[in-house]
Amino acid sequence: MRLPRFLKPRPEVHVDAAEYDDWALVEDYEDLETALAFRDRLRDLGMTAELTADHPLDRFGRGDIALRVPPEQYGDATVALDGLDLD
Repeated sequence: MRLPRFLKPRPEVHVDAAEYDDWALVEDYEDLETALAFRDRLRDLGMTAELTADHPLDRFGRGDIALRVPPEQYGDATVALDGLDLD
């Protein structure tokens, strides 16, 4: 039996996903663990954030990983990652 789409977990990294091409690039990372930590920090702050890559990661979770947010959240995301208060 197949799971309904809304119950399927989202991928950690969206590979070759054109739907995120218009999103703002906040930062690039080389390993999945670091990228996930920064993505999760933005999500904890209530922002929409996704990780993308043009090519699949290697077996060690390394590659060119981009942290992206919707364009209207770019300023808040860069401030948050710089360690400054959003207020």
